[in-house]
Amino acid sequence: MVKKLISMLVAFVVILVVLFGALCAGLYFNQNSMVFVPSREMVMTPDEVNMRYEDIYIEVAPGENINAWYIPANDSSAPTVLFCHGNTGNISHRIYSAQFLNGLGANLLLFDCRGYGMSDGAPSEENAYADAAAAYNWLVNEKGINPSNLFIFGRSLGGALVVELALHVECAGVIVESSFTSAHDMGQRMFPYLPTKLLSRYRFDSISKVGRLSCPILVTHSPDDDLIPYEMGRSLYNRAAEPKTFIDLSGRHNERLYFDSDVYINGLRGFLGFGAGISEQGIRDWH
Repeated sequence: MVKKLISMLVAFVVILVVLFGALCAGLYFNQNSMVFVPSREMVMTPDEVNMRYEDIYIEVAPGENINAWYIPANDSSAPTVLFCHGNTGNISHRIYSAQFLNGLGANLLLFDCRGYGMSDGAPSEENAYADAAAAYNWLVNEKGINPSNLFIFGRSLGGALVVELALHVECAGVIVESSFTSAHDMGQRMFPYLPTKLLSRYRFDSISKVGRLSCPILVTHSPDDDLIPYEMGRSLYNRAAEPKTFIDLSGRHNERLYFDSDVYINGLRGFLGFGAGISEQGIRDWH
C-alpha cells in the first residue's frame, strides 16, 4: 500500500514537472507573438480625416524599409513630435492620436516598426530600437528638424523605444505614456508563478535607463490602466532626473478619455512649448 502511494506521488510530481516545463517552454518560444502583435491591414489614412501628409519609406537595412507618415502643422516652425506607438496594430490605428497631436499644433511623424503595416521585415527588440533611430534621423537629416525642437513620444511599448532612443540622441524632451518599467516586470505580472526573468528573451529595460536621460521628461499614466499598472508609470517618473512632470490620465489602457481633459491638453501643450490653450488648428475638431 505504501509503495503504491509513493508511486502515485512520484507520478503526480512528474506530471507537475512536465506541465511546468511545458508552460515554461510555451512562454519562451511564444514570446515574440506575445510582445509584437502587428497588423498588415491599413484601415485608414490621414487624408480621410482631412489631414495633409507625406507617405514615406525609410531604409533601415539593405532591402528593408519602414513606412511612416509625416503630418505637417500649419506652422512649419512648430515643434515636431516623433510618435512611437504600442505593440499592436499599425499607424493606421493611431489616426485619432495623430489628429490630437497635430491638433495641438505640432508637426508629427508616425512610423511602423519592421513587420507592422507596410513596413518590411520582422519585429524584434533590436530592430524596434533601430527603426525608432531611423525615424529620428529622417526628421533631422531629411526634414532639417532641429533636435532642440524635436520631442520623442512613446506610448505603451513605444515608451521603451523613446527611453532607449533618448540615451543616444539630442531632443527637446521625452514623453512616456502608459508604459512599463521592463519586460521582466511585465512578465512577472502576467505570469507570477513562472521564472520569467530566466525565460525572457526581451529586456525593454526602461527602469534602468530612464534615470540617465538628460532631457526633460513627461510621464503620463492612468490609475485605471487595466494592462500596465499605474505604479510602473510612477516608478519611471520617480527614477527619472529633473526636470520631470507627471500627469494622471483617466480610463483604461486603450481608452483615450483624457484627450478631452484640460489638464492633459494644457500639460502637453506646455511641455511642447505652446503654453496653455487650444491651437488654431482646432484641437476640438477631431473626427
